[in-house]
Amino acid sequence: MKIVTDCAADMNAEELESLSITQAPLYIHFPEGEVSAVDISADEFYNRLEAMRPAIPTTAQPSSGMFEQIYQQLAETSKSIFSIHISSGLSGTINAAHLGGEQIKSDTEISFWDTLTLSGGERFQVLAAALADKAGWTMDKIQERLTEIRANTEVIYTLETLEYLARGGRIGRVQALMGSLLKLKPVINVSHVDGKYSTVTKARTMPAALEALTDNLVNIYAKTPVWVTILHGRFQQGAEMLSDMAVERLNVAKLEMNRISPVLGVHTGPGIVGAAVVPMRLMEDLL
Repeated sequence: MKIVTDCAADMNAEELESLSITQAPLYIHFPEGEVSAVDISADEFYNRLEAMRPAIPTTAQPSSGMFEQIYQQLAETSKSIFSIHISSGLSGTINAAHLGGEQIKSDTEISFWDTLTLSGGERFQVLAAALADKAGWTMDKIQERLTEIRANTEVIYTLETLEYLARGGRIGRVQALMGSLLKLKPVINVSHVDGKYSTVTKARTMPAALEALTDNLVNIYAKTPVWVTILHGRFQQGAEMLSDMAVERLNVAKLEMNRISPVLGVHTGPGIVGAAVVPMRLMEDLL
């Protein structure tokens, strides 16, 4: 089986290569031209983003034609393709994937999976699918496990500033103004119901926001052994603070720290920090 995902899953190059995962690019449109999110480093991206102020680049999902090309190529060597993508509540990527799949003139079976999340949460599902396939699991068994992972993964983050969300039109002007005046730090998660962003709470300072974020994780997982991926844009200090809180208050079986994809950073700015957390029992038998 061949697995396809998108770069919103924040997979690193080594994972993609070792697990033979094909990644569809998402694009960032700068005034001087379009860049694939996989072809620009996080630091280069944030340098360009900050240099554009007060303007902001735009993003674009892969086209159905791109998915058609990807599937057609993979269909030459495989009779089964599993396409796993960013939440349909946040992007139309999976719809483009479906359209691309409909154009394939082949007997290769293409299955689609809506992760209802993004970033580290999406990555957990892609990793699980790829590792389960290598272990010889059936598609039904793989999807059963992905359903469990999807239901039990928390993706949650906070932001140093609401400026980038406001500039990208992702929140109302009034709310953005209030956030700017009060220096509020929203704590936001991805809803398990519809895969959209939901505000958990707000704090006045970054340490308080990280504390509230950790409180939310403790409420969900208590002392359950968990795999924690700390995620940030260009905010190493905040990521280290959150890492320390997680280790102190959660039963961390595996901890890592990753940078989020530039295509996600367009609307958050460099000061995003958060975590993707999954019960270790749902991953450890695959590792």
